[in-house]
Amino acid sequence: MKHIALILIALSLAYAAPATAQDKEHELLNLSKTKWRWMSERKVDSLAALFDDQAVFVHMGGTMSRNQELEVIRSGGIHYKHAEILEASVRFIGTTAILLNRIRLDAVVGGNEVTNPFVVTEVYVQQNGTWKLGSLSFTRLLTP
Repeated sequence: MKHIALILIALSLAYAAPATAQDKEHELLNLSKTKWRWMSERKVDSLAALFDDQAVFVHMGGTMSRNQELEVIRSGGIHYKHAEILEASVRFIGTTAILLNRIRLDAVVGGNEVTNPFVVTEVYVQQNGTWKLGSLSFTRLLTP
């Protein structure tokens, strides 16, 4: 009887249910936190693997391509020193995830240290089981 119970447990683990929406939400929230850390540490190679080739980045001063964003991080043109995440949420539409972060961002932009409240919209698309960032847009809030 013990052997049958062990076999049933093994089979249930082998055929476990696919990731729940809550699991996927947790995965995306962790990925976003990791992305902010990589941006602050200027880990351009890690970011390059995360950013889709067609990704777009919308800043207060304009838009950038993937390569432009990576270069501005690499060169220090923008140094994302610290993003304090105040609120975060994720919504799924098929294989697309839309993540909203309300943050307080400490950065150095063009040699000037700035702190701004933003809502940042991150759009991720799942490709071959991997999440790729397709868009990152900053919307500056009028209230802190």
